[in-house]
Amino acid sequence: MAWTWRFEKSDGTETEPALQPEEFTTQGDAESWIGEYWKELLDGGADQVTLFDDSTKIYGPMSLQADQG
Repeated sequence: MAWTWRFEKSDGTETEPALQPEEFTTQGDAESWIGEYWKELLDGGADQVTLFDDSTKIYGPMSLQADQG
């Protein structure tokens, strides 16, 4: 099993991330990584992410924008 992130623009098109992550062995590792680097990814042009376990979509797209409310 490999947990990976897909990085997307707000319209859903895939984009190259500012930071290239590894393939994670657990969902928790993948989520910890996105929690640590979301700001750099957002600044680098990714607006949202989707989490996959191998080829199975787990959830997303999830916005990287900070909640304005």
